[in-house]
Order: sequence, then structure tokens, then C-alpha cells
Amino acid sequence: MKPTAPGSSSVSLPEAAVPSPKKTTRLRSPARPSERLRAAALDTLGEGVIIADGRWQRGGFRIAFVNTSICTMTGWSAAELRQHPHGFLHTDTRHLTDLRRWRSKASQGRTFTGEGYLTRRDGTRLYTTWTFSLVAGARGAITHVAITYRDMTAKRSLQEALIHSQRLEAVNRLAGGVAHDFNNLLSVINGYCEILGSKPSVRKEATREVGEIHRAGLQAAGLVRQLLAFSRRQTMDPKVVSLNQLVRDNAGIFAKLLGPGKSIALALDATTDHVLVDPSQLQQVLLNLTLNARDALSPGGGVTITTANRLIDSRFHARAGDTPPGRYLQLCVQDNGRGMDEQTQAHLFEPFFTTKEHGQGTGLGLALVYGVVQQSGGYISVRSAAGFGSTFEILLPEVNEPADPQPTSPGPLPSTRGRETILITEADPVVGKMVAGILTTDGYTVLASGSPAKAQLLARRHKKPIHLLIGNLQPADSLKLAKALHSTHPDLRILATDSTPIAPLAWLPREAQATLVKPYALSTLLHTVRALLDGKTARPRSKA
Repeated sequence: MKPTAPGSSSVSLPEAAVPSPKKTTRLRSPARPSERLRAAALDTLGEGVIIADGRWQRGGFRIAFVNTSICTMTGWSAAELRQHPHGFLHTDTRHLTDLRRWRSKASQGRTFTGEGYLTRRDGTRLYTTWTFSLVAGARGAITHVAITYRDMTAKRSLQEALIHSQRLEAVNRLAGGVAHDFNNLLSVINGYCEILGSKPSVRKEATREVGEIHRAGLQAAGLVRQLLAFSRRQTMDPKVVSLNQLVRDNAGIFAKLLGPGKSIALALDATTDHVLVDPSQLQQVLLNLTLNARDALSPGGGVTITTANRLIDSRFHARAGDTPPGRYLQLCVQDNGRGMDEQTQAHLFEPFFTTKEHGQGTGLGLALVYGVVQQSGGYISVRSAAGFGSTFEILLPEVNEPADPQPTSPGPLPSTRGRETILITEADPVVGKMVAGILTTDGYTVLASGSPAKAQLLARRHKKPIHLLIGNLQPADSLKLAKALHSTHPDLRILATDSTPIAPLAWLPREAQATLVKPYALSTLLHTVRALLDGKTARPRSKA
């Protein structure tokens, strides 16, 4: 920080107001009426004021006088402050190095300005801006330094909140772009795995290997959803699953995450029913809670994961207020680590909030947990105290339905043969080629294009009815194409595909449209196409 020149000359105070440094370095209680008036005037200021001896000492300028505001700001009494050089208030000692350099060169008419943290008496910090001005006595000699501090903590917090919001928006945009591109790649990987798995000529050994590739592709699709989870823009693929089975299947991973010297225990209620969740998302919730517990554990510590049935009645709802009455499955992740104070718990689920050292954590893990639980129709709470560990409790609505079947290796693709004409507009040429190929193999006449403009040209040249349009309708020109085709082909069906959830088209009957979220299974594509063309309502899916 550089000293800056003020707009006016140096401050000059009468000898009576500022004691000579030869006599004393402290200002006692003013005895004269004029001195008492000046002190009272300084006490009315909202800014903290310190008048200190102008000579530099070890640790800063020796404090001679303080006003009431600086005592209120720092929590130190006037008597306590006068026992120290001013530098003990500054959190960053580099400020003192700059200040000492300024004092050695400064002359009348020079000020030193800066900003940074001061340390309060209770150990907390406040963010301030400060100004140091030289004070001359009646004879013109520099005798003291006048220091003013302005509390900027609230403004600083608002600025940090704005920066966090901008960072969150930047991550949202990045996640959306990554999801779009990565899901196109996964569509190709998983799609061709299905095609290979359906060919009778492929050896059994190769079929197993293709199955492994396909399973890896499904896991990668889950990672994309996890990337988007904290921003609440992700595609959810809910399934009816056994909560106990999901915990058991991942217990080995959780144990490895905890590392040596730390244990994991399961206490699963065998009578629990099923829940409707995205399995990969709930797995990520448990992973993040396990990682959070690991960072709080000492050697020899452990984590316990429990499940239980939970009935929330009207009396509990009246006390708690958040969770509606009903039957829930309770999922708890409990650790015996160092715990958290109330202030930490109040900000725990905020994006970018972290208690770790700078560069050690993103602050997104628990924000992701909160977003996934909410989108799953559940509720999350935490119980903790410093030194007594933490318990994260998740309540998920109970589902009395059989569990959905687990994903299997790709088998023969269904035969849904047809003779209708399908127009495809797909910007990614590899995805477009794969979709066109599978539909052509199934007997359809396919017009494939890489843009809405080329699709419009193909439609004009075709001169025959077009029964189905497949493509991403988010861009304005794609939506314009869909409306134009519908005006010339009133029976047109539309299958909208994208990497994020798609809203239905308000101008098209619901039975004439369907959506698929990438990466989708080719078997799902074939079933959806046939259902649309047969006039049946196709259930939107995002299944990989």
C-alpha cells in the first residue's frame, strides 16, 4: 500500500489537546473544558479514532487516546488499548511493515490509507478501512498520528456473497456445457454397446466385455447428474430401490474412503420398505456425508450408518414444522468426531461454505447433499455439538412398491419395426449417425440433418408426409422448424431430446410429443418412437 496525498494540509492541534511526547505518551482524562469538548465530539463519531505517539515503536504507534467507537468495535476498553502499540489490533503484520516504511518517509500533508482485518478482544475479526494522518503541534513539529478505522464488515460480507453467487453461476454454466457435450459422448458409447450386445455374431466373451463398458457408461452418466446436482439443474432418474441394499452395496467404498484407523458400522432395520430416488444421486449423498465425517474423525474414530422406519405425526409436525406428517424411511450418518458449533451448522448447506483450510475444499459437497435430498422429496437435518460428533438425518418418503430391476448388460434390441418417415436434426454428427442407423435398421425412412436449416431443406425435397421429428428443440431455430413442419404436417409427432429436462410444448397435444434426456438407451428410443407413432402416450424417461 502506498501513502497517498490528501486534499488538504496536515492536521494541526493545539498543544493543550495533544501532549508533548517529551512529557508523556498517554493522554489522561482531559481536564480543561475545551479538551473535554473535543473528546466528547470524537466519541460521537461512528468511526473508531486513535491518537498515538508519532514515534514508531516496536509493534506500532503507542496509543495515547481512543474514542468510544474503537472500544465498541474491538471489545477492548480504553485503559487496555492504551497499554499496547496500535499494531496488536492488526491481524496481518504486513500492514505494519508498509506503515513503518511510510512513517520513515512521510512529511506533513501525507496520509496512509488501507484496509484489512482487525482482531477483536474475543478473537473474532472485523474488516475495516483505515487512514493514518500526521498530527503537528502548535510549533509545526510532527508529534502524533491520528488513526481512523471504519467498520466495513457488513459491506465485505455482501461483497463476498455477491462473489459466491457469481462463482455459483459460473459453475452452473460450466456444468451445463459439460453435461451437454459429455452426454453426447455417452449416448454414443452406451448406444453402440447396446448395438454390439444385440448382435448374435458377437462372441460371448466379447459380450461380457461390452457389458462392462456399458456399465461404466451408466456410471459416467450418473457422474454427470452429480455434477449438476448442487445447482438443482440436474436430471433426476428416480427408481424404486431398497435403501438397505443401496447402503450395503456401497459400504465397501465408504470404508475405503475413511482410510486406515477409522471404522464404519451398519445398523440397518430389516423391516424398512423402499424409497423412490435416483440411486446414483443417493450414493453421492452418502459418499459426501462419509467424506465430511472422515475429515472430522480422529484416529480410532468411526462412522455409523443406520436405517429405520419413521412415522411423522401431526404432533411432531407441529413442533418441528418442516416435515409433513407421513411415513418415512430414516437414513442417518453419525460420527464421533470433533462436532460443530451452532454458527457452523447455520451455514452448513450453503454453496462454497467450508471450514477447511484455503484450497482444501470446494464447499459444494453438503450443498449437493441438500439439493439431492430436496429434489427427492426428502428432508435433512443435523445434530451436533463441539466435541460430541455429528449426526445427519435424512427422511425420505416411504414407497410401498416392488423395487425396479437393476441395470443389466445389453441384450437384443427390441424389434419395433415401422415404415414411417422420421426427420432427425442432431448437431452432433456421431450421435445423429447412430440414431439414424438404428432407426433405419428397424425399417423407418430416415432423413438425417445436422442443423434446423438443413432439416427444413430435406423436408421440402421429400414431398411426402413426415411422421416424426427428433431433435433438440431448445434453440430458437429448432423450435421454428418444429412449428413450420407441424403446419404442413398436422399429424406430426415430436420427440424432443436434450441433456437437461425439457418442458412440454404448449402448442402441441400431449399425446403427440415425448421427451428423452441424454444419454438415453436405444431400447428406450425405439419404444418411445413406436409409442408416439401408434398414438400412445410415451412416458418421458431419462434412463441411460
